[in-house]
Amino acid sequence: MDKVIRDGEVAVLYSPDFGAGWYTWNTEHPAILYDPTVVKWVMDGKPSGEARVRLEATLDEKYPRCYLGGLRDLQIRWVPVGTRFYVDEYDGNETVVLDQEHEWMVA
Repeated sequence: MDKVIRDGEVAVLYSPDFGAGWYTWNTEHPAILYDPTVVKWVMDGKPSGEARVRLEATLDEKYPRCYLGGLRDLQIRWVPVGTRFYVDEYDGNETVVLDQEHEWMVA
């Protein structure tokens, strides 16, 4: 799985606005969390027009039946390489939760 790594951190894509999640609505495609093409698009300021049309076509080809509703709200959370995390979601609002940010219970 290709990932964008800078200064020991991985770019993780998530959609923090309400409506549609990015990964949580596409869990059958885990690579969508890290897709370098999408990371670049976000880092370039999420250009619209032809750039967005090309991106959507690329994603449709790479991830069949992928729901792109969370695309417009995407953000990047930089997560240290090797850190365990999960993506939490409520009504489309996603958050990236790192292992050390969550209080785990032990049975």
